[in-house]
Amino acid sequence: MTGRPILEIKEALHGGRQEFACTPLTVETDEAVLLYRVPRAGRVADLDLPTGTLSLGYFWTARPYNAYHWLTPEGRTLGLYVNIADRTRIAPEAVSWRDLVLDLLVTPDGRCRVLDEDELPADLDATLRATITAASAEALRDHAGLLAEIEGRSAPLLRAAGIGG
Repeated sequence: MTGRPILEIKEALHGGRQEFACTPLTVETDEAVLLYRVPRAGRVADLDLPTGTLSLGYFWTARPYNAYHWLTPEGRTLGLYVNIADRTRIAPEAVSWRDLVLDLLVTPDGRCRVLDEDELPADLDATLRATITAASAEALRDHAGLLAEIEGRSAPLLRAAGIGG
């Protein structure tokens, strides 16, 4: 982990861009884990995220998605939010990716919900639609395994950063 912030850059499917200043926990050429503290309370589907929620963003160049592990400040899992994504690029100063609209929300009780399916454009290129469908099927197929993998990785990363209970 370094003391310097890193930018997460999210590009929308049809334009638009958001940037978030994060704390890098690990940054390799093919994978990064970034920490972001949620500045105000929010809600995603039926999941409440209180102010101060820890969001560990997991980004991979070889996977068709990224994932946000949302935890209480004490380190208890609130949920795992999986974004179907492409064009993930990892560099020491920034992680950028393109949001392909479709998301999955996995909660500790084992539920997995597909979100934002209704936001996919009707005129979406057939090849891109097939890519999104295949990526979501991959993430859905092993959502429990993905949650277990990330939960197993987050606690040691937070401890190493001196964060959490």
